[in-house]
Amino acid sequence: MDRSTYYRQIIKDILAEYHQLNEKSESTTESCLVFDELHDQYLLLLLGWRYDERIKSVMIHLRLKEGKIWIEEDWTEEGIATDLLHKGISKEEIVLGFHPPHVRQYTEFAIA
Repeated sequence: MDRSTYYRQIIKDILAEYHQLNEKSESTTESCLVFDELHDQYLLLLLGWRYDERIKSVMIHLRLKEGKIWIEEDWTEEGIATDLLHKGISKEEIVLGFHPPHVRQYTEFAIA
C-alpha cells in the first residue's frame, strides 16, 4: 500500500470514529462524513437545529497535499493531530494548516 492510500485510510478511520461518537451522543446535531478521494478532501460536518438557529459547521477538515496531511479545521477536544500521531503518522508529515505560515515554525509539526 502506498503512503497516500495509507493516509486516506487512516483519515477515514479517524473521522468515522468521531462520526460514531456524535451519533451515539445525545447531541441535537447530526454528523455527516464527506470523503472526496479524487481531490483528497475529508470532512466531518455537524448539522442540525438549536431552537430556531440552524447549526451547520465543519468540525474537522483534513486534506492530503504534497504528501502530507494538512489539518485545515479542528474542533476536537484533544486535537486531531493527537489521533494521527497515535496511528503512527509522524509530526513531520502533519501540517497545522489552520495556523498562518509564519506561526507554523513555532509548532512541533511540519511548516508545509
